[in-house]
Amino acid sequence: MTTPVWQPSPEAIAASQMTALMRRIEDAHGVTLSDYGALHAWSLAYPEAFWALLWQTFEIVAETRGERVLVDPEAMPGARWFPDARLNFAANLLRRRDDHPALIALDERGRRRRLGYAALYRQVARLAAALRASGVTPGERVAGLVPNAEQAVIAMLATASLGAVWSSCSPDFGVQGVLDRFGQIAPRVLIAADGYTWNGQAIDIRPRVAQVATALEGLAAVVVFPFLDENPDLGELPGAVAWDDYLAEEAGELAFAALPFDQPLYILYSSGTTGTPKCIVHSAGGTLLQHLKEHRLHTDLGPDDVFFYYTTCGWMMWNWLVSGLASGATLVLFDGAPFAPSPEALWAMAEREGVTVFGTSARYLAACEKQGLAPGREHDLSRLRAVLSTGSALAHESFDYVYRDIKADLLLASISGGTDIVSCFALGCPIRPVYRGQLQCRGLGMAVDVVDDDGRPLRQAKGELVCTQPFPAMPVGFWNDPDGKRYHDAYFATFPGIWAHGDLAEITAEDGLIIHGRSDAVLNPGGVRIGTAEIYRQVEKVDEVLESLCITQQWQDDVRLVLFVCLREGLTLDDRLRERIRETIRASTTPRHVPTKILQVDDLPRTRSGKLVELAVRNVVHGQPVNNREALANPEALEAFRDLAELQH
Repeated sequence: MTTPVWQPSPEAIAASQMTALMRRIEDAHGVTLSDYGALHAWSLAYPEAFWALLWQTFEIVAETRGERVLVDPEAMPGARWFPDARLNFAANLLRRRDDHPALIALDERGRRRRLGYAALYRQVARLAAALRASGVTPGERVAGLVPNAEQAVIAMLATASLGAVWSSCSPDFGVQGVLDRFGQIAPRVLIAADGYTWNGQAIDIRPRVAQVATALEGLAAVVVFPFLDENPDLGELPGAVAWDDYLAEEAGELAFAALPFDQPLYILYSSGTTGTPKCIVHSAGGTLLQHLKEHRLHTDLGPDDVFFYYTTCGWMMWNWLVSGLASGATLVLFDGAPFAPSPEALWAMAEREGVTVFGTSARYLAACEKQGLAPGREHDLSRLRAVLSTGSALAHESFDYVYRDIKADLLLASISGGTDIVSCFALGCPIRPVYRGQLQCRGLGMAVDVVDDDGRPLRQAKGELVCTQPFPAMPVGFWNDPDGKRYHDAYFATFPGIWAHGDLAEITAEDGLIIHGRSDAVLNPGGVRIGTAEIYRQVEKVDEVLESLCITQQWQDDVRLVLFVCLREGLTLDDRLRERIRETIRASTTPRHVPTKILQVDDLPRTRSGKLVELAVRNVVHGQPVNNREALANPEALEAFRDLAELQH
């Protein structure tokens, strides 16, 4: 067995919420659960008892739970959880009503805003009343083009309190990127900021908001809150109203809409690999129960915690972070570049705010190490007890860095899930040791396995990550997919009746998990899901480019985007054209979509049906074999990628 790099103390294990759940199950069901593995196995063997017990343990606020827990348990998709329940997501996040800090909102300009739970409740009530006056009813959509500020949280909670559906994009998306998403869901209200900051630069998005609002049909209101300026001029936004003017003057008690467990709560978006992004609909009850499980059991989150995750409102980790309110914790929101105004900015923030749970990406931790930062020596991190990392696999060396230069005694949890389930398949475990390079455990109630191409389980070998039993956080479906075909094809076409997630993974001898990367063509630099189609649509605007192909290349313990372009006959790629391609991509997507390297090739490999084969190119670049070459119409095109000298620097 591998030697762990961290081991929880017996006292910490005994005091954990995970251990308390184990003792409760033992008392109620007459079983003996000796360790996490036994608990996980029990949660899969008795799913109805397990999820019903979690409802009771977490004291879910609901009008009724109903008697039934799971209907059609063999149907995947199709199983229904708590079909008789009536609840409201926001009611569970706003159950705390004292002045304990709910939100601490920070940005790279050094501004700090504090909002207590009672004040948060009042702000949500005022916005909910305004949204109701704008015609927002259960099932209507409210869209946010928003930085990670307190107004984004207030807007989501107000939307959810009405039983409406919240959907957000970060403000660095270009107009087309926003319309590719919001244009599909026809929001009733658009909430936006006047801008955002990045690396010390103030970026005004009001012209973009105007274009988006003009293109979206059926908007009843466009609401703009100040982020760059205290009183932004809305003259260029006809019909828009300022946040303070839109809020209802007075609002009494919130009338939380009690709706079914599977009432839509969020619409999140796929990467758009094969076209416009898929609109993934997540339920109020499933999201709530899953997030509470992941926070309170897998992270041991409680009302005395200060919980931070570096994220934008366009990434599912924002939705995951905000659910920390259901545990009564204080959430720290930060908007801006992670190394602004100085490389140690987030660690200095963690010291000032007394952060206990610090969430980030694998890329950020690697960058801190490369910067030579030693946060544990430079800052008082005595309150810090957990570091969470996701977005990509956490390198073995990053485990060493965290325990050497951040803190020797903390839970380092590399976690993995996705937008598809707005939660995790693999997480941390406060009662298990941490092993270098491994995710600690498969989530409770999640029948996660690794299988070969024929669906046979694998151990200590790479295979497809799957989930073989229904779980409450499965999507309700896709928006505008009435027969469910697109939803089925996305997750259940590979192995009928089994969720195939698109990750290449391995179950270790320690019963942990290693994620080796995406098994499809999704690009994931720095933890941001990027579809190649999003990039291709922009590159095609450049007249000199005939077509392009983009991959991620493993580079210096991270990944970087590499774009290959075929140019018109007689043209040669130079620095000026490279910069124009980058600017074109940046203008309509986000800075994260911009490739690190742009290289010229004469031809791009494709299948016989004409589809580009990103995975084959990626394999060649990494010196890996390309299987099934006979499926390619022009396999000789691959040879050009094998020895490109530019890929070595």
